[in-house]
Parts: sequence; structure tokens; C-alpha cells
Amino acid sequence: MDLRAEPRRPYPWLSRRPAWFFDVLLALFVTVIQIENVNDLVTFAPAARPVSDLGNAGYILLVASSLSLVARRRRPVAVFAVTAGTSLVYFGLGFPDQLSSISLFVALYTLAAYGDGRRSLMIAGAGITVLAAGWLLAAADVEPRVALGWVFFRIGASVISTTLGESVRSRRVIAADAQERAELAERSREEETRARVDAERLRIAREVHDTVAHAIAIINVQSGVTAHVLDKRPEQAREALRTIEQTSSRALREMRAILGVLCDADERQPYPGLDQIGELTDKARHAGLEITVEQTPPVTPLPSAVGSAAYRIVQESITNVVRHAGPTRVRVVLEPTVDDLRIRVIDAGRRGPAAARADLDAAGTPSSGRGIIGMRERCRLLGGELAAGSRPGGGFEVSARLPLSPVGSRS
Repeated sequence: MDLRAEPRRPYPWLSRRPAWFFDVLLALFVTVIQIENVNDLVTFAPAARPVSDLGNAGYILLVASSLSLVARRRRPVAVFAVTAGTSLVYFGLGFPDQLSSISLFVALYTLAAYGDGRRSLMIAGAGITVLAAGWLLAAADVEPRVALGWVFFRIGASVISTTLGESVRSRRVIAADAQERAELAERSREEETRARVDAERLRIAREVHDTVAHAIAIINVQSGVTAHVLDKRPEQAREALRTIEQTSSRALREMRAILGVLCDADERQPYPGLDQIGELTDKARHAGLEITVEQTPPVTPLPSAVGSAAYRIVQESITNVVRHAGPTRVRVVLEPTVDDLRIRVIDAGRRGPAAARADLDAAGTPSSGRGIIGMRERCRLLGGELAAGSRPGGGFEVSARLPLSPVGSRS
């Protein structure tokens, strides 16, 4: 048995009925009540005119007033005008009081409850004022004088009906506003969630790009070396294959760490940082680069986001050197200060007779891909900046500045 299931309604067929069905029932009920109550003239209004006078005019007015309630939700102002007009005529002709004004009270309640607030209240107020004046004039010569109490009862009941309708409308408006605010808050949460998901996807895409591009560049160079020296220098070929194996294995580990955020695993490998620059440069040396690292100890501990971004910038810069310049000299400079971390990756460009032209190609090609764009996005996310371009004497340089208090650091 499902205890969370919604309880069944005792009369489910009622909930499926349209609103006009209940308005018809209400109109018939009010008609019966008003007709039955005005028939007893002896007890309540012995001096009143019988409702059967003037061709049963009293009955006709009461029935017209009651049956108009069928349209009370669709035309509240028109229904109020009908009930108010019939009331003035009814009491102006001296017909008995008793409960002959129920339809008017229902119309006033509906006008306030289903109207548009201020305008409806102004119409109701003006109508009650006119009704009160008409009722008092009609009762100027009423006998006995105690019957004037019915006039003040009608005035008071009209005001109460209007007040009750306005209270219901106000509650409905408050509930609608609360529902709208809840829906807006829900939409805001959904938009914020989507924004976070998009940001996380972009971050994962950058991480995957940097990891795969670097590994593929190293593997491409080493596989070319292996194919070239396989027959003549098998030991060098074996060493190149070992480098390929190590590079691919490390790339797989980094991919698992990056994609771990998409899994529910509790243990995830940490993101690479500056403490792994040595491993990165060792792989670059195996790829044929003459690489030197100038690293100053940080004044203060580096935030993990800054260290990870610095590692990826150096990794992508070395990947571009391997891909576009080939074996050459590379200089990596890491200068942490109190406020920021400055990074410079400088290569000497291609060696050989076509070095100048190759340097120009290497300077333009990376910017057309996602490498430099990804590095620049990393810097901007942390509030830093990056510049990349060819050097006047040949080669290419990437320089970046990462604030130590980044605006978008990860916890």
C-alpha cells in the first residue's frame, strides 16, 4: 500500500463539474429561499404590500434577481446592476423585506471577489450609496417604524458582503504572487544550475583538450622517431616506445581524474599543479626539446586553481612547440610574487634553413585552434591575462599573469 498516494476525494464527480454548474445551483437555491421567505407576511411585515400585487410583480423581481446569479462570475458588474436595480424597484413598491436581498449580497460578494480590486470596490461603494439612499427614501413612511431595522440590516449586510469578497480576492492575489515568486525562484535556480553545468562542461572540455592534445603531440613525435630508427637503432626505438607508453598511461590517468566529476566516485585524483612541472618537462625532453625551467619558490602558498591553471598553460605551450616547431630550445619561467604568478614559455623556433618561414607559421597556427583560446579563457576566469605571439628574433612566446586571489577559483 502506498502511503504517499493522494487521498481520494469523497465526491470526485463534483470536482469535474464546470463553474457555471454551481452558479446554476446557487441561483436556484437563492430563488427558493427568497420566494419562501416573502410569503409569510403576517409575522414579519404585516403592513407590506403582498408580493402577488401588480401582477405578481414582487415574484417576478425576486426571480429575475436570483436567476441573474448564473452569470455572476462572467459578468459580475452586470449581475450587480441587475440585482441592485431590482432591489430598488422591489422595495420602492413596498414589497416585504425578510430575506429578499440574498441575491444582492451574493452579487456584491462576487463583484469584490472576482473583480479587479480598486475599480470593483469603487463600483460597489457607489452602488451601496445609491441603494442606501433609495432604501431610506422608500422607507420614509413605513409603518411600524421598527421595520426601519431591515433597511439598516440591508445596508450593513451589503458592506459586509463587499468586505468579505475583497478579503477573498486579496488572499487570492497574495497566493498568486507567492506562487509566481516561487516559480520565479525555481526558474532562477534552474538557470543557475544550467549555468553551472555549462561552466563545468567548458572546464572539462578545456582539461580534456589540454591533456589529449599534449599526449597526442608527444606520442606523434615519438612514433615518428620510432618509425625512423626502428631498424638502425632499436635501443632508441625501444626508448621512444617506452615514452609513448608512459605518456599514454599518464594521459589516461589524467582523463580519469578530469571525468571523475561526472561519476559518483568518492575518491578522485587531484588536479595537476606546479609540483608536477618536472614530470611535464621530462616528457618534453623525451620528445626532443631542450627545455630549461626557471622557477622561484612562491612567497605564499598558491591556490589550487592558480596552480592547476599554470600547469595547463605550460602544458599547452609545450604542446604547441612540439606540434609546430619540433625539437628546439624552450625556456619556462615561473615567477610567483605576493600578488600574482607570472608565467613565460619561450621557444627558439624551428631549426634549419626554413626556420624563419616556419616560425611565422608556428606563430599563426596555434591562434587558429583552441589552444591559445583555452589558455586565455583560463586566465580570464581567474582574473588574469595572457599574451601570445612570435618574437622578433624568431620563435614564439607565451606570457601569462594569474592573480593569487582569483575571481573564479575552485574550492
